[in-house]
Amino acid sequence: MMQVWAVANQKGGVGKTTTAVTLAGLLAEVGYRVLLVDLDPHGSMTSYFRYDPDELEHSVYDLFEQVKVEQDQVRQLILDTSHDSIQLIPASTALATLERKAVAQEGMGLQVAKALRHLQADYDYVIMDSPPVLGVLMVNALAACNHLLVPVQTEFLALKGLERMVRTIEMINRARRNKLAYTIVPTFYDRRTQASVNSLRELHHHYADHVSNAVVPVDTKFRNASLKGLVPSSLDAGSRGVHAYARLLRTLLERRRQE
Repeated sequence: MMQVWAVANQKGGVGKTTTAVTLAGLLAEVGYRVLLVDLDPHGSMTSYFRYDPDELEHSVYDLFEQVKVEQDQVRQLILDTSHDSIQLIPASTALATLERKAVAQEGMGLQVAKALRHLQADYDYVIMDSPPVLGVLMVNALAACNHLLVPVQTEFLALKGLERMVRTIEMINRARRNKLAYTIVPTFYDRRTQASVNSLRELHHHYADHVSNAVVPVDTKFRNASLKGLVPSSLDAGSRGVHAYARLLRTLLERRRQE
């Protein structure tokens, strides 16, 4: 059965796109079919794979223009990427206008979930990149996913942002029949700095049941991969950052096997 993961945090710059793209690459390289969905109006994931969010004729925005989402409409949104086993539903800058539209139109919080039901037979995993704002796009990501990944930069301000995100998860869980499981992923870790070390300790102290043992270090290989439009494991499978995400993925896959 297709698994849907969302990557979200109410603070920007914590490594959401890197998390989504790297996990997608690792999944693809062990034989899974992966779909990436860019729900962020900034279109970082879309730009990563060399598509321009300002120029695309079709994007995930199209899903919000229809009351009923048809299978053919969903399929026409899908683009190829630099990896044969990874495809993308891109973002467009028009997504920034959705909040105003959502006020006037009910039921917009489930559009992505409805669209993904049409793709159950086509993919093993879907990974969504969501904006750093609690609004209709993040609500769509949280409503559609089986598991939530929350990247958190190991520094003080990011920990404050995490508090808001956890409150949002608790709010969502009050409305869900099955509670949304989530994993906090420490990112941008630099063991040479006291700020990183202390922040990681705080994460384990306050969120022990949810923090991943895989800690993603600062790694310039991620930037090099994005400059080439490649998933990081294709550029350098032996890098420290890729190793950290591979460890995270092993934990996620093991958890799924136990469910």
